Amino acid sequence: MELKEIKELIKLVSETGVSEVEIERGDFKLAIKKIEEKVFVQNTAPAIQPQMVIAPPVVASTPATPATERTNNLITIKSPMIGTFYKSSSPDKPAFISVGDEIVSGKVLCIIEAMKLFNEIESEISGRIVKVLVENASPVEYDQPLFLVEPM
Repeated sequence: MELKEIKELIKLVSETGVSEVEIERGDFKLAIKKIEEKVFVQNTAPAIQPQMVIAPPVVASTPATPATERTNNLITIKSPMIGTFYKSSSPDKPAFISVGDEIVSGKVLCIIEAMKLFNEIESEISGRIVKVLVENASPVEYDQPLFLVEPM
């Protein structure tokens, strides 16, 4: 089953009154259940994590934009999805940004890899990076703080 199909099913469950969808194709079985505004995906295919929580669903056709939150004078840039955080496009390349760097709206801050898709996370604000809150190649959750930015 393609990632696009799985995302469409998650979107269907989250946007409609449907509370459960099950699909079985050979030895691949996928169950999506909506419980209290969270979407649970259970995959019983061999050698794959048996259950993971996705909230809210991320659709590949829309650009991923990080959430921001003001804390005192600093703005927190948060992860728009679940995945693995990377500071650069490859291990031999320099980091997209470092502490002290000035950023503008649209600048790539990091990459979050989710289900073999590498999503560039761009800034929605201009400012100066005060702190990077996540280690390279570490897992991140939806809405997890990634950067602290001093607005300009």
